[in-house]
Amino acid sequence: MKLLIIEDSPELLDFLIELLEEEGHEVSAAEEGVQGLYLAQNWEFDVILLDAMLPGLDGFSLLERLRKTHTTPVLMLTARDQTRDRVRGLDQGADDYLVKPFANDELLARIRAVARRHGLQSEKLLRIGAVEIDTGSLQIRAGGEPVEVTAREFALVELLARHRSEVVSRDRIFGQLFDEESEDVDISNLLDVYIYKLRQKLGKDFIKTRRGAGYFIE
Repeated sequence: MKLLIIEDSPELLDFLIELLEEEGHEVSAAEEGVQGLYLAQNWEFDVILLDAMLPGLDGFSLLERLRKTHTTPVLMLTARDQTRDRVRGLDQGADDYLVKPFANDELLARIRAVARRHGLQSEKLLRIGAVEIDTGSLQIRAGGEPVEVTAREFALVELLARHRSEVVSRDRIFGQLFDEESEDVDISNLLDVYIYKLRQKLGKDFIKTRRGAGYFIE
C-alpha cells in the first residue's frame, strides 16, 4: 500500500518509515500540517497516518479540510487519550484512532483493518492467473519463474493488482508513481513505455486499456 505519515516527531517518523517499509509499503512523509494537507490533497494514498498535534495546522483541522474533498482512510496517532479527543477525531472523519505509545503489531493490524474497510487488499502475495506479485520481496513470478522488473514497473503492477478489475486512471498512476521531481519528464509517454514493457514481460493481455479512462487487470 501507499501510505502517508504526517508526524512532527523526527524520531517517531523515522521509526514508522522504517517499520512500514519493512512491511513492503511505499511511504511518504510530512512533518507539519500544511505540507501534509498538500500531499494528501494532491497525491493518491491508500491510508494516511495522522498526528493530532502538528505545527502550522493541527491534525483535527487538517482532517476537517481533507474531508471536504477526499475520502482517503485516516488513522489518527496521538498522545491525546481523553475521550473528547477521540470523539473529536472520529467526528471530523477519522477512520480509526490509536493512542501513543502503541505496539507495532497493533499499528500494523489497524492499518490493515482500515484498508479492508475501504476495499483495499493488504496481502503480501497477490495472485492473478499464473502471475504472482510478492509485495514482501518485491518480486514477480510468471508460471513460477522470476520476472525481472524495475522498481517502478513493480509499483505499477502492484497498484493495478490491488485494484483488480477496477479501472485506474492515468492521473492516479501519475500521482502514485511519479513525484514532483519528474516535472521535466514527459510522464505520459513514460507511462506508455512502462505499460508496453510490462506487456512484453507478463503477456500482452495482462494489463488492459480502457480508452479515455485508464488501465486495469481483470
